[in-house]
Amino acid sequence: MKTSLQVGIAGLVLAAFAAIGVTLVALTHHATAERIAANERWAMLHKMHAILPDERFDNDIINDYIEVHDPDLLGVDPTRVYRARKKGKPVALILTPVVPNGYGGPIDLLMAVYTDGTLGGVRVLEHHETPGLGDRIDEAKSDWILGFAGKSLGKPPASKWKVKKDGGVFDQFTGATITPRAVVGAVKKALIYVKQHQQALFAAPSEAPAAQEGKHE
Repeated sequence: MKTSLQVGIAGLVLAAFAAIGVTLVALTHHATAERIAANERWAMLHKMHAILPDERFDNDIINDYIEVHDPDLLGVDPTRVYRARKKGKPVALILTPVVPNGYGGPIDLLMAVYTDGTLGGVRVLEHHETPGLGDRIDEAKSDWILGFAGKSLGKPPASKWKVKKDGGVFDQFTGATITPRAVVGAVKKALIYVKQHQQALFAAPSEAPAAQEGKHE
């Protein structure tokens, strides 16, 4: 029969193993979270460089951002806006608007807009469109999304920011008009937002944690 001392020792051993287990789980979670964050950062930078060449800016763009609020023009609230600068001067804004009315649901976009209002490019970050139809907004499926590069609210005229079926200049997909129509409309709205707020977007202090910490030093 076990003595109270033996029971106490056994309890302490179990408690120690439990504490070690919890610590290991916490350390593993922390290391995994850091790795996931690093992978997400790399993926975002890769997408950014596709629509805004890295020689065009020299700031830490991933940590120079603000979050803005205009769901009517940007499709989501809040929306993150990254600022690209060269020698401290504004170069372009990279926005993450959402197309709320895609055929298969919301479509997450990434778009770069130079200070003159010209698009550096647009990419799809995430979508749920029908394979073989609406998914052709994905650059891996077709080059349709690449056609936004060089466009602006004046090129084509704002009235022509529609798919051809609606009297605009953008191609639609055979058997799938809803998706390209929604994307074109969302990009146009985001361009309108930038035109209205560009100066304030560049002037606002960064909301990145590193920038916030720097304010208190």
